[in-house]
Amino acid sequence: MNSFADLMHSRRSCRKFTDEKIDADALSMVLNAALLSPSAKNRRSWHFVVVEDKATLEKLSECKESGAALLRDAAVAVVVVGNVTENDCWIEDCSIATLSMQLQAEDLGLGSCWVQVRNRGLNSGERGTDIVRGILNIPEGLDTLCILALGHKANELPMKNDDDARWEQVHVGSF
Repeated sequence: MNSFADLMHSRRSCRKFTDEKIDADALSMVLNAALLSPSAKNRRSWHFVVVEDKATLEKLSECKESGAALLRDAAVAVVVVGNVTENDCWIEDCSIATLSMQLQAEDLGLGSCWVQVRNRGLNSGERGTDIVRGILNIPEGLDTLCILALGHKANELPMKNDDDARWEQVHVGSF
């Protein structure tokens, strides 16, 4: 990537991946981006569960009614978990860490897609966070924000352009 502006224009949610595995060094760089992310009071009250096992990815793809099926074809999923008892800013901290991973993935030419888990679930009323907790044995006191799907892009999406920026949503001085 030549610049941060280029990175922001090229990053798109990728929902279709090839079968190619992600290189261990590239995955390490993506995770390192999360671990170096800013957090409230530098508490870093997050955990990242890396899932490469296809059977587990299949189970995770069923944690909510829609929007998670793409996990089946991802090379890797990173389940982003926050400590809800340690930090009241866990949602914000985990969100920043997830975006950091997405930007690093894009910089490496990898695709990513945020799969929302918090406040999502099945029509039966079962919470997505409880489903993920059961699959990955996540301890009480920790809650899942999202699952980040990662992989090599099956197709390239067009870059965003400056016309996509909604400047009418920027207010200076007051609303």
